[in-house]
Order: sequence, then C-alpha cells, then structure tokens
Amino acid sequence: MSVFVHDGDLPDNLDFGSMVAVDSETMGLNPHRDRLCVVQLSSGDGNAHLVKFDGISYDAPNLKKLMADPNVIKLFHFARFDVAVLSHYLGVEVTPIYCTKIASKLVRTYTDRHGLKDLCRELAGIELDKQQQSSDWGAPTLSEAQQTYAASDVLYLHQLKTKLDIMLEREGRTLEAQAAFNFLPIRAKLDLMGFENMDIFSH
Repeated sequence: MSVFVHDGDLPDNLDFGSMVAVDSETMGLNPHRDRLCVVQLSSGDGNAHLVKFDGISYDAPNLKKLMADPNVIKLFHFARFDVAVLSHYLGVEVTPIYCTKIASKLVRTYTDRHGLKDLCRELAGIELDKQQQSSDWGAPTLSEAQQTYAASDVLYLHQLKTKLDIMLEREGRTLEAQAAFNFLPIRAKLDLMGFENMDIFSH
C-alpha cells in the first residue's frame, strides 16, 4: 500500500478509471459547523490519495471535476454524510453514487452490524484499525497513523462492492439499491436544509 498526500487538490495527471472509492474526514459530524479536512480516494489498486484542506480554501478544480464526472462511479460507505459534506464545502453535486452501507442493509438482513469494519471482516477477511477515527483531522500535518487509517477507509470498497453486488442480484434487490443510490444527492441536500431527523414520508 502507498499513501499520497496532496495539499488542496488532486494532481492533474491522476486517472481513477470508471470507479473511485471516496471518503472524507471532518472535525465533527455537523457539516455547517465542522469543516472538511481530508478527502481520500482510491481506484482499488492498493494506493490511496489524500487531499488535505487548510480550512481556508476549497478551490479544488480537479477533485470537483472528478466528483461530478457522470462517467465515474463514486463508491462510498455511508455516502449520505460524505455527499452532504462534499456538496457543502466543494459546491458540487456528487454523482453517480454507490453506497456499500445501503447495499449491506438491503442484503445482510441477518445482522444489524453494517459498519465498514464489520463489512471488511466478513466480506474481505480484513480487520480494520479504527483507533484514529476520532483524532484531530484539522492538524497542520497528518500523522502516519492518520494516513494509514484514512487510506484503509477507501482501499477495500471495490472488493466490498463486488461481494455486495452478487448478494443484491441473488436477493433480487439490485434495482431497489440503485434507486436508493440515485436518491442520495437529494437526501444529502435535505440533511443540509435541516431535515436530517425528520421522516418527510411519514403521515
């Protein structure tokens, strides 16, 4: 595994192919209060690219172009949060989307454990270390431990998607999964508007 850290944007010459795994690290879970610090990406080749933001400028044309590219699937775990954060700070609508957490909830109905660590353990035989999850992502320099943690959040998503796609097909829920993925940009927009805790479909 190799981890590459970039300040403020992706290099011009990077090609992630037709599908890129994406995750983000923030100062907390409130997009309006807690700034975006890091966006990590991987093409599934064992390498991870980390874009680090200083909290002042989010002018990242290469990253924005990739996030909005209709020909590149953006692969997340719990896309709802990341898509909202990327929309709020980068001003871009992320599309198209695949979310391993939604896929897991649709097919792994035999468990209520749908975290990335649980999926990696069961579907990829990989044990993730989550120790750095609550560390200071706004620090001027990312520690080696933070870099390794951030990378691990995107390195295995391609493998998980392959396994989950087989399960979705087997259980006849592929179309429902895709419809849920398609709705995610709207769900993220509703969250940013203040409707995150309201079921707008209820009576």
